[in-house]
Amino acid sequence: MTASLIDGKAFAAQVRGKVAAHVARLKDEHGITPGLAVVLVGEDPASEVYVAAKHKQTVETGMASFEHKLPANVSEADLFALIDQLNADPTVHGILCQFPVPDHLDERAVVARIDPAKDVDGLSVMNAGLLASGEKGLVSCTPLGCLMLLRDELGEMSGKEAVVIGRSNLFGKPMGQLLLRENCTVTIAHSRTKDLAEVCRRADILVAAVGRAEMVKAEWVKPGATVIDVGITRIPHPEKPGKTKLLGDCDFDSCATVARAITPVPGGVGPMTIACLLANTVTACCRAHNLAEPDGLTV
Repeated sequence: MTASLIDGKAFAAQVRGKVAAHVARLKDEHGITPGLAVVLVGEDPASEVYVAAKHKQTVETGMASFEHKLPANVSEADLFALIDQLNADPTVHGILCQFPVPDHLDERAVVARIDPAKDVDGLSVMNAGLLASGEKGLVSCTPLGCLMLLRDELGEMSGKEAVVIGRSNLFGKPMGQLLLRENCTVTIAHSRTKDLAEVCRRADILVAAVGRAEMVKAEWVKPGATVIDVGITRIPHPEKPGKTKLLGDCDFDSCATVARAITPVPGGVGPMTIACLLANTVTACCRAHNLAEPDGLTV
């Protein structure tokens, strides 16, 4: 292995430290406590674990955490009534509805119901449009976390060629927009891209987000490139019966022999998502009160 590891777990801890410091200043200087409300519909085990982690980290940074658990058969009207209540609550600065939701609910309609100024997941059409037009909005957490890692690793990115594999609204498109803001030359590749490997080999910055385990091989990577692996696939653990193993979109062992720097899976991008959710909540709070935003935690 020649690549240096980009330690997302350690960097996420730094982000949470910055969030906690800014929360303390908001309390001391303005008497304001940022508040994050999380809505969980149903009893999906993975979602419950994720929501518990969000609650724990929210409280640890000094913010107020509001949890709302609704039954799986909740009506759209009742869910929207709760969101409307949270939109109007001045103590709530960020709202997140944990996805997936049961099939009878429309995720797009749920996102659209959340006040864009409190949409700390950065998923609304309004926030997507603000990002695309270069205006201030709230940015989807995982792309924002990747940008923070890249800024820390590379510093100036102007003029670099970046390739994002994946064109989803959740990640690929906002990641491309963020890299454009850094003055990169950006290609968004996808399943119909011709000669995908050749396109990837052009990249100084390669971001893989397709959810196909170990799809990206060493021969896809330009020597000296920085590789950000967003993919997560669970497979049965080859050495531990009954356990699972996480794989990224990149064949880590081979890519690491070519790349300059690379994120591992797990321990790379994953920890940044909740950290950026907390950062977005503080940013939303500051904007709601016309106060200075925390340095290095937003775009």
